[in-house]
Amino acid sequence: MSYVQDPALHRKGLLITAIGGLALSFDIPLIRSSHGEVWSVLAVRSLATCAVAFVVWSVVRLLLGRPITLIPGRAGFLAGALYGIGSLTFMLAVFNTTTANVVFILAFTSMFAALLSWIFLGERPANATLLAMAAMVCGVALIVQDGLTSGNLFGDAMAALNAFVLASAITISRKSGADMGFVPLVAAIIPAAVALIMLPGGTFQVEQPGFILFNGLVMIPLAFWCLATGPRYLSAPEVGMFYLLETILAPIWVWIIFTERPSSQTLVGGSILVAALFVHSLWQMRSKARAARLRNVRPEIAATQA
Repeated sequence: MSYVQDPALHRKGLLITAIGGLALSFDIPLIRSSHGEVWSVLAVRSLATCAVAFVVWSVVRLLLGRPITLIPGRAGFLAGALYGIGSLTFMLAVFNTTTANVVFILAFTSMFAALLSWIFLGERPANATLLAMAAMVCGVALIVQDGLTSGNLFGDAMAALNAFVLASAITISRKSGADMGFVPLVAAIIPAAVALIMLPGGTFQVEQPGFILFNGLVMIPLAFWCLATGPRYLSAPEVGMFYLLETILAPIWVWIIFTERPSSQTLVGGSILVAALFVHSLWQMRSKARAARLRNVRPEIAATQA
C-alpha cells in the first residue's frame, strides 16, 4: 500500500492516533492503582479487552448488516501474535522497573519502526530521522545503565523488547494496508492464556479490580484500536511517535498519584528521548507541509505553460 498523501486523511490519522496515545498514558497508573499481582492483573486486563473486542465486533456486524473481518489474513495473525507478546512484555516491564524507565524506553518504538520500514518496506529514513535515532540511542543507553545500577535490568529489557515488538506490529500493519483495528484487541487472548496458566494458586489476587477492569474494558480497547488504525493514514514512524504522549504523561500521572520520582539519570535520558522525538516531529510536519505546497504548485505551473 502506498502512503496516503491526502491532507484530510492525514489529519484524520493524526487525530485518531493522538486519541490512542492519550488513552494509553493512563494504562500504567490504572495498573498500579489496582494493587494486584502481575499475572492476575494481566489476566483481568487481557480478558476484559478481549471481551470488549468481541462485543463491539458483534454490534458493528449487526449495525452494518455485513461481515466484519476480525483478523485480516496472514498479516493480521502475525501482527496479532506480536501485539499479544507486546502485552506480556509490557506487563513484565511495569512490574520490574520504574514507570519512567518503561515509558522512556518505549519512546524508542518510533525509531524501531523507522528501521524496520527501511529494511522491509524500502522506506529509507531521512538524514534527520537517522540523527534523531542516534540521539535516542544515547538516551536509552543512559536509562539502561541506570537500570543496571538499580537492579531494574530485567524490566528495562522487557520494555526494550516491547518497543521492538510494537514497532514490528505497526510495520506489518502498514505493509498490509488492511484494517487492523480489532487485531490487538482480539490478540489479548494470548497474554490472557499465559497469565491464567501462571496464576499463583489458580486464584486472582487484585485488591482494587475496578481500576484494572476500567482499563481493560475502556482505555486499552480505545488506545489499541486507535493506534492500530493509525497506519492506514500515517507512516509507521509517525504512528510510533504518538507513544510520546504516554512517555510524557504517564510518569507525571504516577508522580502525582504515587510520588514515584524518576532518578536524575533517567530524567536526563528521558529528556534526550523526548527532545529528539519532539524536534523530529516538528521537522516531519514542516517537510510534509512543504511537499504538499509543491504538489499544489506543479499542476498550476503545468496549466500555465499549456
